[in-house]
Amino acid sequence: MIKETVKDTIEGLLSVYELEHGLDLKFGNCSIRVRSNRQSLIDKLKNYFGPFVSKNATCDIQISALESSPPEIPFSLVVRQPDPGKTKIKEEYQYLTDGLLVRKRLTDMIFIFGEGNNLAIGPCLENDNQVVNFIINRFIQWILNRKALLLHAAAVSNNGAGLAIAGFSGMGKSTLALQIMNLGSSFISNDRLMVKSVDDELRMYGVPKLPRINPGTILGNERLKRIIPEEKQNQYLKLPGNELWSLEEKYDVYIDQLYGENTFELEASLSGLIILNWVRNDDPVKIEKVSLENRPDLLPAFVKDPGLFYEPDEHITPESFSKAAYLSLLKKCRVYEITGGTDFEKAAKACFEILSG
Repeated sequence: MIKETVKDTIEGLLSVYELEHGLDLKFGNCSIRVRSNRQSLIDKLKNYFGPFVSKNATCDIQISALESSPPEIPFSLVVRQPDPGKTKIKEEYQYLTDGLLVRKRLTDMIFIFGEGNNLAIGPCLENDNQVVNFIINRFIQWILNRKALLLHAAAVSNNGAGLAIAGFSGMGKSTLALQIMNLGSSFISNDRLMVKSVDDELRMYGVPKLPRINPGTILGNERLKRIIPEEKQNQYLKLPGNELWSLEEKYDVYIDQLYGENTFELEASLSGLIILNWVRNDDPVKIEKVSLENRPDLLPAFVKDPGLFYEPDEHITPESFSKAAYLSLLKKCRVYEITGGTDFEKAAKACFEILSG
């Protein structure tokens, strides 16, 4: 740990810049204010967070995003080891007396946060996606510190009832969520979902992160096809199925533009959890209600560690995010496992029936 405060570190870095441009965002009940020295960065963030741009009288979270050359850090950083199964080192970090400094190796972006002080500094315009993620991580922390758990899940809702969609890697959470939307549901979240107990019911809170989907997902959903120019669609359609689905090319889905205004919500009651555990073949889809107590093998599909960008409050302990905590929270939630072959349309209809039931 370095004997330097987050506040002093940030003030030192900001001392020669004017943060004269701003943007207010409203994520559910959380008001966020972003300040920057570049209007062009604010414009990018405004375009990305479109439905959630607001005019806040006050703010719960304040974030500074400073466009600059990569700043020099006057102390050593610790390499963050890759997650199990991965080899690429992406981040370095150092604990300060009241927070954390994180450096992204590939982009030289620096993120500093702690005690309500939040700064992104570096080539922000070239890496606005990382600024977006930083803003979302500040919101996730705000919710988690209000006694919520983090799930690796997408989610949709219908008439206030919500359905979380989890699955093992590559199962198609976002693809299924967007198929369910074709039947009339709203979008809640793409990849991160916070759940907590409120007045004896489960509430889920999504994040305003746009789904990033591959060409296979787009071409399998009529509503999404206009994302890709027709000429490009024809090129994709010539590819074998497995090759199409494995393409690394990604496209953002602007929910409100494709599905209409007010179709991207961030909160609903949690009425059910879907766990995708199917394979890509022509076997029939099977949907069965399961008990998590009896199926601990399903927990890794949705249990999510808050990660490096989370700063816990003093009441948060390691047990707060234990498997026992997840089982306790979700004991009253209906849980369904989907197995068999991959059939998004059939699964979407079954999920919509669950939502409507």
